[in-house]
Amino acid sequence: MASANVKEFTDANFEAEVVKSSTPVLVDFWAEWCMPCRMLTPTIDAVAAEFAGKVKVGKVDTDSNRNTAMRFQINAIPTVILFKDGQVKKKFVGLTSKDDLTRALNEVTQ
Repeated sequence: MASANVKEFTDANFEAEVVKSSTPVLVDFWAEWCMPCRMLTPTIDAVAAEFAGKVKVGKVDTDSNRNTAMRFQINAIPTVILFKDGQVKKKFVGLTSKDDLTRALNEVTQ
């Protein structure tokens, strides 16, 4: 599912890994059956590699982690949310380009 630079976030670890993170966190809300989600995976992997050490990148399986998906009102997948200091800074719904994600990450890491 995930590459070496992409973590798995769950209902159990979301608060500690994302909300309380001292670094920005990019979270990909996805599901196994979702074809656009699968198409986004190489982009998420590439961004995770490029921003390794500066940004935490991870995925939330919305089928297995419904509480977190409901908490952030995930109505369509893929949805990618950028968090900084526990706050939502940017939200992308649908297939998103690497350029758009990179631009948003550069804004929060400057």
